[in-house]
Amino acid sequence: MKKLILGLFIVLLPALGLAAGPSGPLDTVAVDHTNKASLQRGVALFSNYCLGCHSMEYGRYGRIADDLDIPRPLYEENLIFTGVRIGELIEIGMDKNQAAAWFGNAPPDLTLVGRLRGEDWLYSYFRAFYKDDTRPLGVNNAVFANVGMPHVLVDMQGLCAVPPRIGTAPSVDPLSGNVRNADICPEWAIEGSMEPAEFNAAMYDLTNFLSYMGDPVKVERERLGILVLIFIAIFFIFAYLLNREYWKDVH
Repeated sequence: MKKLILGLFIVLLPALGLAAGPSGPLDTVAVDHTNKASLQRGVALFSNYCLGCHSMEYGRYGRIADDLDIPRPLYEENLIFTGVRIGELIEIGMDKNQAAAWFGNAPPDLTLVGRLRGEDWLYSYFRAFYKDDTRPLGVNNAVFANVGMPHVLVDMQGLCAVPPRIGTAPSVDPLSGNVRNADICPEWAIEGSMEPAEFNAAMYDLTNFLSYMGDPVKVERERLGILVLIFIAIFFIFAYLLNREYWKDVH
């Protein structure tokens, strides 16, 4: 009995670790893998801002193009910058040892980052960079402390002068009627080209795409799951009637 309990504990331990979640509050986001326009904008952002350092070694360009309804010639012309074939895996040319020397750690592969970190974590992380002169790259992150990644989206978002308010919902002052915490950043060190709401929408698209990459068959799996449940429900009716017919004369 003790061995059985121990075995169950070992099996459930990873799930308990995931259930513990992040140590700090996060902003929530609801991804939608059926939103092809959002996914198309997300892959464009990933290709232009992330693919230089981060690979997706378990995904293929062609699969993304087909799933996101992007014509393959258009995808090759605009979103593949290394001259590889569209059927190849999404790899990068950066040497991992050199990358580790530059950033402290080699940039991780992002194919499954949506499943590893969760969509809320990604959405909060992308928007949580702030100025920190004590760090080698001059920036830090309110979600991932002492991160070794530069703020590659600074031209879009800008750079917050203080740690941004992640996981703090806007509220209304009951006395003045003013909206408090309307923006996650109260003070900007660098102004970006986008308004906060516009940047948030862009980060939603990027998060949505990374979530899709971690589970590209989610929409099809859920569709088939519904069909299977409908089949089981219909089959149950016939099975019940057949069982009743078999046993009606048994007393």
